[in-house]
Amino acid sequence: MNDSKLSKISHAVEPARRMTGGRFIAETIKAKGISHVFFMDAVLRRALTEMEDLGIKRILGHSEKGIAYMADGYARALRRPAVCMAQSVGAANLAAALQESWFAYAPVVALTGRHAANYQYRNAYQELPHEPLYASVTKFRGRVDEVAQLPHLLRQAFREATTGASRPVHLDITGYTGDIVGAAEFTASIYPEETFAKVPAFRPSPDAESISRAAAAIAASERPVILAGAGLMMSSAEEALKAFVEYHGIPVVMSLDAKHALPEFHPQNGGVAGTYSRSCANRILHDADLVMYVGSDTGDMITNHWKLPRPETQIVQIDIDPAELGRNFPEAIGVHADPKAALERLASEMPSRARAGWLRKVADYVAEWRAEAENARSSEAVPIRPERLCREISDWLPKDAMLVADTGYASHWSGTLVYLTDPAQGYLRAAGSLGWAFPASLGVQCAMPDRPVVCLTGDGGFMYHLPELETARRYGLNVITIVNNNHCLGQGRRNIDIAYEGRKGNKEEIFAYRDTDFAQIARDFDCFGVRVEKPGDLAKAFDDARRSGKPAVIDVVTEFEALAPLPWSPSSGS
Repeated sequence: MNDSKLSKISHAVEPARRMTGGRFIAETIKAKGISHVFFMDAVLRRALTEMEDLGIKRILGHSEKGIAYMADGYARALRRPAVCMAQSVGAANLAAALQESWFAYAPVVALTGRHAANYQYRNAYQELPHEPLYASVTKFRGRVDEVAQLPHLLRQAFREATTGASRPVHLDITGYTGDIVGAAEFTASIYPEETFAKVPAFRPSPDAESISRAAAAIAASERPVILAGAGLMMSSAEEALKAFVEYHGIPVVMSLDAKHALPEFHPQNGGVAGTYSRSCANRILHDADLVMYVGSDTGDMITNHWKLPRPETQIVQIDIDPAELGRNFPEAIGVHADPKAALERLASEMPSRARAGWLRKVADYVAEWRAEAENARSSEAVPIRPERLCREISDWLPKDAMLVADTGYASHWSGTLVYLTDPAQGYLRAAGSLGWAFPASLGVQCAMPDRPVVCLTGDGGFMYHLPELETARRYGLNVITIVNNNHCLGQGRRNIDIAYEGRKGNKEEIFAYRDTDFAQIARDFDCFGVRVEKPGDLAKAFDDARRSGKPAVIDVVTEFEALAPLPWSPSSGS
């Protein structure tokens, strides 16, 4: 969160006074500088009423998953907590959506109502225990049985969401809609606790011994590379990264979450690595003699199923969560610290080094990949190739735009082939939940009302939350949604072809859809809609959508047969 946002948060602790639980919830949210709350009726109506008086925008969606994804987008865009709310029966849907926030380290505070104690275990209407639903997708869970518990538990929820590795949290509040607590009166004070209004709440500095070991290893390496991840972005460490690698002659490859950690054409940008990757990035990882993971996990996606880096490669890990240090690499040099603090400290511990030969090799790998990619990016084929769609997005994307991409091929295509050339541009992607991108982009637009927000999804992903077009129109959230419409779940096609090898049958039945005109659907919601069938018409469609002054859907008819390249690995060599 930037300084101007922080300056608007009240720091003063007010004297204790009488108020309802709903008023306490509303004032606490206001004190955290949160401008929007996302909800499905019926929940905490007393709190929602108070929010109107406090100027908090209340965003009513069409499903619990949709509003949770909106909160997730808001949280990731601003790197600060967000709030979503649902009644008791909606708790299961809300929990399902928080899986995405868990994967993405998003500080989402989820509030649900639940039946009072005298209704529990009696087959009350829509009764279901909520805690098991949230156990695997939240960092902290609290039960607010009475209003006196609310101050402690709500404050603790924000602390847990924003400290260490940020993650979603959940409070279950007595009353089917939470309003037994919401309507109850008590005496309380509002503690703004602005420290917990941002991520990270604290920036732990590295200890001298671990920094010394890491600095010595990096200084001695001939071919080091940094692998930047989601934690680096949550730390707002982009400038610290750029300064560090330029001074020390170290290239950078990224996870999808950190795609824009360096500008596209920075000479030390090796691209996105792992499974949804550029071949050049994986080749750089393979050739490195030291890999420094900065705020990145070491799971299968970023390592291409642990084929990269080579087993003998030295590993340094910097992470705000000490439990990540050594995970999958037990001999790694671990540095427990905020990524930004660690990079700044490392910079002061190491002499400058050019590494010209290594950087030339990196540049050659990148140039080779760009040359190979350019043929498809320039394709005039009809139906439109997704690579050409990515080129047109790259050329048109406003300099301060936020690009929000779905999982699957939407992440694969955009992560590798959309070029973010301006430092002010941003990129968010689904960490694993298809359908996330469109509602998340509405949350991003709430967080950044003055910036263009562009959503890239496929027809399969867009279908999940089509009703939120009405939400976008009702609140004037003029997101531009680009649908890669190949009328199928394209990512599964390769493995389905393998499964059907040598067999007769209707394989399209298990991955293909009818061709749907999403532009017409958008117009039926009183949004802007246009269908594009030729690559030369894309730029005009983008411009028309932006000028429309409405939420916009650009329905791009793309190649049904298009497959993304398989990731480069040492065994494939390609």
